[in-house]
Amino acid sequence: MKSPFAKKVTAQADRHLINEVAKRLDAPARRQFMKYSMSLGSLAMLTGCDTSSDEALDKMLTGISRFNDRVQWAIFNPDRLAPTYPDSMIKVPFPFNAYYDVDQVREVDGSTWKLEVSGLVADKRSWTLAELAALPQMAQTTRHICVEGWSAIGRWGGVPFRTFLEKIGADKTARYIGFKCADDYFTSIDMPTALHPQTIMALTFADHTLPADFGYPMKIRMPTKLGYKNPKHVMSMFVTNTNPGGYWEDQGYNWFGGS
Repeated sequence: MKSPFAKKVTAQADRHLINEVAKRLDAPARRQFMKYSMSLGSLAMLTGCDTSSDEALDKMLTGISRFNDRVQWAIFNPDRLAPTYPDSMIKVPFPFNAYYDVDQVREVDGSTWKLEVSGLVADKRSWTLAELAALPQMAQTTRHICVEGWSAIGRWGGVPFRTFLEKIGADKTARYIGFKCADDYFTSIDMPTALHPQTIMALTFADHTLPADFGYPMKIRMPTKLGYKNPKHVMSMFVTNTNPGGYWEDQGYNWFGGS
């Protein structure tokens, strides 16, 4: 157990770290960041925890993860674009990645597929693949970054997610959007990321129909997020003010998962 003096030194060091981060933010983000850090009692609250049991250690690590989420959310700039690259830098073949092997990829029938929409939206009707393809499209050559330590550049095309959210009358003041997928995967993102100009409903890869390996018929592609935040084979989405969590997030991964 730390002595009172050691705890005081740790608290001072943590407060110094928080202040240094806050200095780098503009005024609104700084206020939000300081509010979050104060609500957690700074990291000293965590470093002073008893870690002698698995339960206490899990609690401490969860606290740190949630603190990281709040910091990432506070410093996220919805107007800052992720880098784009020339097509000559595209990785061929592009790596497959999922919580299962490639021979277990879900096959979805695009002719009958419909995207179910629910939650805080005005228009809750389902959308066919043809209807999504008829909306304005954009393409981007960006880097996919995996939490496992590798990255690869690819080219995705599809509907700007902001365009779709405006089309269905989504409440843009809501906090979260959740996704459920054909492969039983699920995740959720924050609304500022959903509205980011590079967040798309990807329907193509390398200017061809999105392959099953990469999420046919539709995946959410966000170059500002780590790979596990980019759901594939999306079957439904919902807008909510309650954090829906996610497949990996519920197992301890950072929820925000981006920059």
